[in-house]
Amino acid sequence: MTDTRRRVKVYTLNEDRQWDDRGTGHVSSGYVERLKGMSLLVRAESDGSLLLESKINPNTAYQKQQDTLIVWSEAENYDLALSFQEKAGCDEIWEKICQVQGKDPSVDITQELVDESEEERFDDMSSPGLELPPCELSRLEELALAVENEGYIKKLLELFHVCEDLENREGLHHLYEIIKGIFLLNRTALFEVMFSEECIMDVIGCLEFDPALPHPRRHREFLTKTAKFKEVIPISDPRTQAKNPPDVPGAVHSGHGPPHPLRL
Repeated sequence: MTDTRRRVKVYTLNEDRQWDDRGTGHVSSGYVERLKGMSLLVRAESDGSLLLESKINPNTAYQKQQDTLIVWSEAENYDLALSFQEKAGCDEIWEKICQVQGKDPSVDITQELVDESEEERFDDMSSPGLELPPCELSRLEELALAVENEGYIKKLLELFHVCEDLENREGLHHLYEIIKGIFLLNRTALFEVMFSEECIMDVIGCLEFDPALPHPRRHREFLTKTAKFKEVIPISDPRTQAKNPPDVPGAVHSGHGPPHPLRL
């Protein structure tokens, strides 16, 4: 049986300060002769290839974030992160790192960050990047504008991919509630993003994970393999077709308020 505690996604920070997904695998620690020291190794779950081989340097600042993330910088402009499926796995590897560095595993960072740019890079992995207004009835308009203007939906959908790849059921349940709540804001501008060709299937994917149900629904499978979409009114303008391609589920609903995959 696969040890899900050790299941991780590997990320590297690119030149645009965005985190690139390098693959999903299982992490272990052990002595690597070539590196002359205890190291972190991640082997891909698909084919066993080596995704990461990183020596635990005694002077490297490792940071644990949000219970399931470990972030560090190996060299100038080369930052790495491990996102764990389970907190227990993160704690286990964190203890190994602290043991090598002679640190107390109760700390969240093993070395002081003297480089301000390094601290900013670490913050990029955990910062939500958006400060939402208070959740009050009188602030709903302001809340909708904040979500609309900051590209927040696309950021949520990136998290959806991470949670689904890691089979993080708790995170998927939270995303269901968040996406459902965004629908209920009833904002046309938000619908246009959610029903776009880029986002629609991921939005529907989020709505598969209703926490009230024992098993996720298979909305995407139904829409891509079973449902047949028809163009009720012929559209000849190619620009309009590009906005609402007939084979995209969003085309059925985009002018008429939120669709209801919640009820499928």
